[in-house]
Amino acid sequence: MGLLSLAIWTPIAFGVVLLALGRDDQARSVRWVALIGAFVSLLVTLPLYDGFKLGTASMQFVEKAPWIERFNVNYHLGIDGISFWFVLLTAFINLVIVIAGWEVITRRVNQYMGAFLILSGLMIGVFCALDGMLFYVFFEATLIPMYLIIGIWGGPNKIYAAFKFFLYTLLGSLLMLVALIFLYTKSGGSFDLALWHKMPLGSLTQTLLFFAFFAAFAVKVPMWPVHTWLPDVHVEAPTGGSAVLAAVMLKLGAYGFLRFSLPIAPDAAREWAWLMIALSLIAVVYVGLVAMVQKDMKKLVAYSSVAHMGFVTLGFFIFNDLGVSGGLVQMISHGFVSAAMFLVIGVLYDRVHSREIASYGGVVNTMPKFTAFALMFAMANCGLPGTAGFVGEWMVILGAVKANFWLGFAAASALIFGAAYTLWMFKRVYLGPVANHHVKELVDIDSREFVMLTLLAVAVLYMGIYPKPFTDVMDTSVAELLKHVALSKLN
Repeated sequence: MGLLSLAIWTPIAFGVVLLALGRDDQARSVRWVALIGAFVSLLVTLPLYDGFKLGTASMQFVEKAPWIERFNVNYHLGIDGISFWFVLLTAFINLVIVIAGWEVITRRVNQYMGAFLILSGLMIGVFCALDGMLFYVFFEATLIPMYLIIGIWGGPNKIYAAFKFFLYTLLGSLLMLVALIFLYTKSGGSFDLALWHKMPLGSLTQTLLFFAFFAAFAVKVPMWPVHTWLPDVHVEAPTGGSAVLAAVMLKLGAYGFLRFSLPIAPDAAREWAWLMIALSLIAVVYVGLVAMVQKDMKKLVAYSSVAHMGFVTLGFFIFNDLGVSGGLVQMISHGFVSAAMFLVIGVLYDRVHSREIASYGGVVNTMPKFTAFALMFAMANCGLPGTAGFVGEWMVILGAVKANFWLGFAAASALIFGAAYTLWMFKRVYLGPVANHHVKELVDIDSREFVMLTLLAVAVLYMGIYPKPFTDVMDTSVAELLKHVALSKLN
């Protein structure tokens, strides 16, 4: 078993053990097993960083074994500079989520913790899969634990939200399955992604494939106008579910564009780039305006996620190194920042049991330590220099200006909306005099919450101050991808 298999199956194995532990009277043991499982799952990904070779675009840590031999489906894993950081991000966020749910979840604790650990392993599988069918299996399997997390531990409308989440994402993926089967037959019976990337395809074929993949990945990102499931799901999901959905699960769709849409249908990607750019800018501007009028904190951050992911897809489809690398950096930074934003809301909700902005005011007076964390994450959400939120957006804007000045101008102007809705929420929730007796009775964060927020704060500041390790890993793979797309057009 190689390092990637360890990264995938370690959390899944711990998750299965947790499901077997059973009763809620064993909750203390369950929590410790979950914490050990999450910590070990992160530890087994760290040798990937030590052993990753810079300066090459080829797949590393490759594992290949026959799986379904009759259809030539292989258990084929590998990572390059594009997928590397998402393996570590997923394992890191999983550890934070286990700490976050330590005291908050009191019923079916083993199932809750087990679902998150299994989900973590499946998402890492998506980022590592080099076989089309294996990718599809992991991609779809992630729906099951998330569906249960929303449907069992969610809010009053949890069943509606769980169904909406499942149906939206499943229906989009069915077209992708058709595309995978077509590529399988076209390639002479192979699901090997590397072979698919080299296949010459006609203009109409590429366009049909591009939109088949678009149906799956745009819903997952989610791009405007197929984003409407996300706010409902975030509002009803438990805090941990919202955090992992925003931090990692949305990235599966954006990652799919880089692994499937661009390399398999490069001509169609260039031809329809104008549409992708337009939808991305609408997401950044329109959804940012929608976020400003939200009364529910979770809904506001959910719309904020759609706007931030708009920068990711914008960066991918301007076809230059700054744009694509910026989109990838934005994906990683959004993973840290969005998880932090949802967990901060969760801390308040655990105490007051309300997500309404109007229920708060003057929190800084009763929870000064907590407010310091909340302020830092709010600044990162605005894209303040020195935080992770700035780096990716700045690179995407530079890439957009390089492609077209007015495109960059529109993207940069949209940052104002992000600052407006984030600071407006912060002002109403945290600043001013104590608004009511609920806020007056609040107590500051305990040691568990302090550790959870500190882990995310360190990640946000480290990436904001020193992003070089992140960009160094991805540079060569991004250059190779763009070269492939450019050469395909010439041919």
